[in-house]
Amino acid sequence: MANKTLYELQSENVRKTYFFLVIFSLILFLIGYFFVWYFNWGTTGIIILVVIIFLYNWIAYENSDKIALASVNAIPADPSQFYVLHNVVEEVSIAAGIPKPKVYIMNEAQPNAFATGKDQNHATICVTTGLLSITNREELQGVVSHEIAHIRNRDILLMTVVGIVAGLIILARDVMLRSMFWGIGGRRRDRDEGGNVIFLIIGLVLSILAPLIVMLIRSAISRQREFLADATGAYIIRDPEALASALEKIGSYTKPMRVSSEATAHMFISNPFGNVEKLFATHPPIEERIKRLRALSRNM
Repeated sequence: MANKTLYELQSENVRKTYFFLVIFSLILFLIGYFFVWYFNWGTTGIIILVVIIFLYNWIAYENSDKIALASVNAIPADPSQFYVLHNVVEEVSIAAGIPKPKVYIMNEAQPNAFATGKDQNHATICVTTGLLSITNREELQGVVSHEIAHIRNRDILLMTVVGIVAGLIILARDVMLRSMFWGIGGRRRDRDEGGNVIFLIIGLVLSILAPLIVMLIRSAISRQREFLADATGAYIIRDPEALASALEKIGSYTKPMRVSSEATAHMFISNPFGNVEKLFATHPPIEERIKRLRALSRNM
């Protein structure tokens, strides 16, 4: 990973995006097929299911940023009210050689930030009011450089699409479990009991395992990309200490975010839920990130 060029990493992320769209589409199809079988919708149901999955993937690809921003109640940052933030985003964008992203704000006490969008020309950076309240200009620049790095490295499409599709799979899991426990009664007794039991077991296992698989994949992708974005951002502004200092302040805040969800947690610069089990952690430990940044600082 460390020996790959930026262009190789960017191409790899594009391939990963399409690969995971295919994998998640298959998972969604298997979950959807259970509903088709359960409600006896036949061939028509399968055709409708395929069309729905295709449309969902297209919508997720084209509107991933809008969906992500709406899910956390983010709004455009007024340039006059948030002049410093806009100025920092513009400065770092110029240094990184990309167009200035749109700038959004979240009315949230937890210090945090994320980037979203499908490419460099359709990107958005969102920060919380809590981040603005505790960071100085250099530290804010460090956080923004991290998010700009995600944009330049083409992480944002992969991370956003994974979040959108993961959210749908988690929702489908919940609907499936409710349908199974509400509908197992009379209407199923008219069909072959042995087949019912087999399909119900498959449906139950699938509904539990699919979200777990998504979370593991999402977490592994996010942890890997966070280290790279830290290093890339530090090189963009030539100041690893700025992000290290910001991460110290972010890590000292212990209250969870009010509006985040399981599907979008991996998009933020720091896990909005705080410390979680290592297997399902969406971010590397902040202490390790700070250690690497300060080691980088000594070598610059």
